[in-house]
Amino acid sequence: MFKSLHPNIKVRIYTSFLSRVVGAAVFPFMAIYFTKEWNASVAGLLVLVQVAIQFMTGLYGGYLSDVIGRKRLMVTGEALKVFAFIGMMSANSPWFTSAWITYAMILLVGIAGGLVNPAAEAMLIDVSSKETRAFMYAVNYWAVNLSLMIGLVIGGWFFESHLFGLLVGLLFMSIVTFAMTQVLILESYEKSEAVRDEYGWKPVLNSYKKVIRDTAFLSFTAGGIAILGIEFQRNNFIAVRLEKEFVERTVELWGFGAIAIDGLRLISILTITNTILIVLLTSIVSKWIKGRNEEWIMYAGFVLFGIGYAYTAFSSNVAGLFAAVIVLTIGELMYVPTRQSILADLVDDSKRGAYMAFNGLVFQLGKMVGALGLVMGAQIGGGGMAGFYIGLTICGIVFSRNSISGKRRVRTRALVKQS
Repeated sequence: MFKSLHPNIKVRIYTSFLSRVVGAAVFPFMAIYFTKEWNASVAGLLVLVQVAIQFMTGLYGGYLSDVIGRKRLMVTGEALKVFAFIGMMSANSPWFTSAWITYAMILLVGIAGGLVNPAAEAMLIDVSSKETRAFMYAVNYWAVNLSLMIGLVIGGWFFESHLFGLLVGLLFMSIVTFAMTQVLILESYEKSEAVRDEYGWKPVLNSYKKVIRDTAFLSFTAGGIAILGIEFQRNNFIAVRLEKEFVERTVELWGFGAIAIDGLRLISILTITNTILIVLLTSIVSKWIKGRNEEWIMYAGFVLFGIGYAYTAFSSNVAGLFAAVIVLTIGELMYVPTRQSILADLVDDSKRGAYMAFNGLVFQLGKMVGALGLVMGAQIGGGGMAGFYIGLTICGIVFSRNSISGKRRVRTRALVKQS
């Protein structure tokens, strides 16, 4: 079935995989880099600034992709990345180092990502059909997780000792990605005559007025925030709880000898297990999903995902935690591609770029919910947090259900008027 996908989809999956493999070996560790150069408070503030700039650029990039087209914006963004990686490489070479230039280049990478990502997401919807989207998003999700797993392993081993070499590799991959985007991606956007070439912030805000007034889409976004808010608990409350409560123990691994496992190592092993299961099971689950009711598979995925995380909120039983990871991973594999497919069906075709850029709020606000878990967990404990995760799961289902039902009612009324 992969061969039947539009060439743009295959190129995007290939380029995303290549860039993420090396990118994941560098960017997740940059907070450590800046903490060593300055201090944790400054590093945290700079990371927040970078996230905010990327989000604002993403909003503008989403609008631009509906004005000038997908390919032009993607090529521009990839060209900016090449320039930024040249700067990062130069600022971390054996002959010259500068943390400030490195940070400026990371800001430029964030701006480039804000241009590329909404346009790429809109392009994927342009060239796919309702029948192929769940499979497309499942394959893309598999590729993303595999690349992240490879990249994190590489970065864990070589970031501190061979940063310059990693940046050389990142630059090479960026040049390859730029070339593939320029040569192989086909423009998928047909501009309407009603769309005018306006580039200030006023037309951008006017463009997003329609998105904000789309209550069905906002409800679906709220559901996504609730579910992603659960996932971000892993590196917040759950990691802190296991670090404090899990009693260090020695585990015998055949062929590797005895290994001491503490709470932080356990959360790392559980995360790696989740990634490996996604890589191994994506094909099986995506084949099972094909032809079935996507909406109810998504709800079932939410439930499994929420139950799995609820167990990890209070338990320190190793076998139980690994079983919970299996359950939540199956739920994740069920809801991620189906939710993306349903999302693609909800957005206004004439403003896909703006809708997909606004959808970036799911990730940003989900991170905030994850951080909120640290504060709440100190007050209500693991049992209370388990109940909180179940509550978020119910919110995810209710908001998503209301959204889909509302969109159906709108479409039914439109058909009645036409008849």
